[in-house]
Amino acid sequence: MTSHIVLFGPPAAGKGTQAKRIAAEGSLTPTSTGDMLRAAVAEDTPLGQRAAGIMQAGNLVDDATIMGIIGDHLASGGAPEGALFDGFPRTVAQAEGLDALLGKRGEKVSAVVNIIVPDEILLSRVESRIAETPEAERRADDSPEALKVRLVAYHEQTVPVLEYYRAQDKVLDIDGTQTIEAVTASILAALA
Repeated sequence: MTSHIVLFGPPAAGKGTQAKRIAAEGSLTPTSTGDMLRAAVAEDTPLGQRAAGIMQAGNLVDDATIMGIIGDHLASGGAPEGALFDGFPRTVAQAEGLDALLGKRGEKVSAVVNIIVPDEILLSRVESRIAETPEAERRADDSPEALKVRLVAYHEQTVPVLEYYRAQDKVLDIDGTQTIEAVTASILAALA
């Protein structure tokens, strides 16, 4: 049975960085809905046009759009050995939708890696990322103001997803304040 891993945590916790590092250690395909949405915005697709304003304000894109992207990605063979989901699911409806989608395929989410980082450290990380990244390369949602909006959405809409998966005994808590290398090592040890 193909299984999938969810990287969970607040914005700027390092999920994208860890997805690349964990994928390099195994056969899972990093699957970032954020990257998929940013690509749609860059390509100026209808989905991208709809998502652009929502993302720039720091808000979450609606469940139906996200589930459509994930369903298309999996159906096209985008994660043949299993996906390492980064930034998805963000709502309980998305988590339930993912379980249903995978269940139809005889697959499942086998673990949820919860990267824990306090809000004040996240703000510091975003400020550092802005200072270190040329303006032309910055993400549209990389600003202290957008992070604050994203954190409110995370605490209100996304944290309940963690409880959904805790009820299934799938959550592995990881200290995200460690060095990047130490976080990777902790994740790999927890998944072993």
